[in-house]
Amino acid sequence: MYKVRVGFIVYGVHKDGLLDPAGTPFIDDELIAKSKQSLIDQGLELKVHDTIVATKAEAVEAFNSMRHDDSIDALVLFSGTWVWSSNMLATVREFAKTGKGIVIWTHPGSQGWRPVGGFVLHAALKEIGIKHRFVYGAADDPEELMKIVRYCQASSLANRLNLSTICSFGGRGMGQNCGVADPSQWTSKFGVDIDSRDTLELLEAAKSIPDDEVEELRLSLTKWFDELPPKNDVTARSLRLYLGMKRLRERIGFDFYTVQSFPGIGDLYSATCFMQSMMLEEGQATSTLSDFNTLLTVILLNWLSTERIYYGDFQHVDKKSKEIKIIGDGTIPPSLAGTYNQGKASFGEHGIPTEGSAGGLSVNLVAKEGPGVVAMFGREQGEFQLVVAKCKVFEPPKDQVQKRRDECGIPFWPHAFVTLDGDMDRLLESWTSEYACLGYGEGIAEVLRDFCEIMDIKFIEA
Repeated sequence: MYKVRVGFIVYGVHKDGLLDPAGTPFIDDELIAKSKQSLIDQGLELKVHDTIVATKAEAVEAFNSMRHDDSIDALVLFSGTWVWSSNMLATVREFAKTGKGIVIWTHPGSQGWRPVGGFVLHAALKEIGIKHRFVYGAADDPEELMKIVRYCQASSLANRLNLSTICSFGGRGMGQNCGVADPSQWTSKFGVDIDSRDTLELLEAAKSIPDDEVEELRLSLTKWFDELPPKNDVTARSLRLYLGMKRLRERIGFDFYTVQSFPGIGDLYSATCFMQSMMLEEGQATSTLSDFNTLLTVILLNWLSTERIYYGDFQHVDKKSKEIKIIGDGTIPPSLAGTYNQGKASFGEHGIPTEGSAGGLSVNLVAKEGPGVVAMFGREQGEFQLVVAKCKVFEPPKDQVQKRRDECGIPFWPHAFVTLDGDMDRLLESWTSEYACLGYGEGIAEVLRDFCEIMDIKFIEA
């Protein structure tokens, strides 16, 4: 999980030790300290503004500090007591122009008049249309606390996308319409630049790799695989593509990439399966067929998942048992190998002459068990949407695995066996791709929902 840095501002006019008529300070310093620590304990890094904000001048100073700090992913406004919202509203509006998430956190309790301070600012922001998350909950209430944490994580996703660069090697693969991108729309929506390159650049980079580097890589692969790949031209070309792409990443400086694969370099030189598998293993977000919607899904899951990300064909659906099979054409991070493979992947050939006739190494495994999500971005009449379903990845009984893999006719390609929660008809009707992306972990769907709220993207949870 990546680190999220959050600004933390306490506000309220009854401050500086001012006592209520019962003789108790309006501002509860111990509660504020406990609340800050609860966020830190959930993995957030805090930038705390030391002055409790009451006046307009104090608000300008506090919010300017947060607005001009590029390391801030979101802002938490903690209601210390009642506040004049007019003293804060314009400065909150200026911060909101950054596009970063804003949370108003009101801790329950009658003493101190925190609720009215929360409600008056919440209402003021609603009045002028400033998007924010309002949370009324205690620091020791896990459910309420996670509403804050996940909204801040979602804001960080949007912040990390902004100013990034995607390198697209080649054009649309296999005539696929549902993965194409309008570069201007991506810049407008996400702040992402799409830099298009010819696959010839990748081919030349691959051919330039010295033989000793290729052999050094081949001999190192027992870390992930149960045996070394054969020392031949097919292996060498697959390894060269991977090393060549790493060189291009260093030279061009892109953040993410997608590659046409075939028709093209997969027919003329080598299938990209091994390259894609190892890049995913490194945590590099990527996709095949120049499928930008898959790439966007991989990018976000990459930042949220406890394991590496797998994308493959949404190949089989059993509506009654809610089981699907995700079968990638030779591409999967080898660290996802489960107990059937004794924790290590094996090698195979690409195997399909109509999709990469040059051949190449592919990765063969059954994905490990665990909770997670399947997800996919797409567009409907030009507007983005995200479909997500919570799931559990399972491994069939050992004596049934091969039979289950034989069902698709290409048993040597990687398989993930998944059971889904939710409404299968809703999932199938809403799905917008031939692919499905799989991420591991809990709470991912909730963060993605908040990301879509921040970015004004339609969110569909099956």
